[in-house]
Formats: sequence, C-alpha cells, structure tokens
Amino acid sequence: MSAATTDHLPAPTIVDLSVPALRARLPDALGVYVAAMAYPRGTENHRAPMWTEHTTRPGWRAVAAVQPDEHGRVDLGSAPILAVAYGYRGAPHQWWHQQVHAGMRRCGWSEPATRELLTDYFELTELHVHPAAQGRGLGSMLLTRLLQDRPERSVLLSTPEVAAEDNRAWRLYRRTGFTDVIRHFVFAGDNRPFAVLGRSLPL
Repeated sequence: MSAATTDHLPAPTIVDLSVPALRARLPDALGVYVAAMAYPRGTENHRAPMWTEHTTRPGWRAVAAVQPDEHGRVDLGSAPILAVAYGYRGAPHQWWHQQVHAGMRRCGWSEPATRELLTDYFELTELHVHPAAQGRGLGSMLLTRLLQDRPERSVLLSTPEVAAEDNRAWRLYRRTGFTDVIRHFVFAGDNRPFAVLGRSLPL
C-alpha cells in the first residue's frame, strides 16, 4: 500500500465499500491496518479470514478513504487506500460480545445494566489510518460516515490503553463523545490492556 500524500493531488475521498469491494482490496486494507498498528509483516495473513468472515455478519458496513488520481477520478479497484473502517451489529453469540459482557460484570456492572447496553449496539470493529496519511482528519470523516443513519441505540469499540490517552485514536474518540465502559481490560488471547468505550447514537 502506498499512501499518496503529495500536495498536488486532490483531497482524499470517503467511499462506502461493498462486500465485493472490500474482499477485492483486502490485502491493501490489511496493509493499512498493519501499518497503523505497527504490527509485524505477516499479521495480515492471520487477519484476512477474520475480516472476510465479518463481512457476513448482520449490519456489516465498511468505509474507506481513498486517494483520487490527479484528475480527481476514483477507481475503487486501484485507488490507494489511506484509511479503512468497518463494523456490524453486535450479537450475543459473537466472541467480542461475550468478552465484553464478562468484563463488564467483573468490573461491577449489574447484569440488567450489562444486558441493557449490549442489547442494541453497533460494534466499531476496526478504524485505521495509514501513518503517512494521519493528521488530516480522515479518522473523524470515516467515523462519521460509518455511523451515519445506524439504527442501533449505541456504538461500542475497544482500543489499546495508552498512557494519558495520548494518541490520535483516543483524542478522536473523546472528541466524538465516547465514554468509558471498561478500562484496562485484557481480552482472552491478548496480554495488552484495552479500554472499551461507547456512546449513544446518532452522533
């Protein structure tokens, strides 16, 4: 993935991605994910089946920021992907839902309050901006587009804990009104602490 950042090119364009479009550009989208998260090369090979399976879930939606050519044209088959985000409707049988439910209960949430929050929500599964394209407001634009006209009552996400919440992702989520659901939570199979954040919809 090459993130075009030269000044003479038109501004990035935010587009909706259909299931076929994301699957066709999956290597490029995963390249953004690996670069943004500073994961080792090869991580994308393990994530590809998961991202593909997620496209089958009810309420799935994906958006991307792509770089138009010098004439302002966008070819979704080849335009450089600068940022990508997707999510779907949360449901009790999903692994993330089960992890968050257990985490909320351990953190002191009552069962009725836990069920109330997890009854009707959109899971913001991934939102990543390539490092070469960060600082241009793309994350905010993706978030707004992805959550536009969602029917769910709320949106939930998980993000790695960062000292003093000092990174672009945290600043975006706080600026957009996300509040704490769980802090310093460790998901099964990952030893990093995460925060689970949420807010009501619409934005």
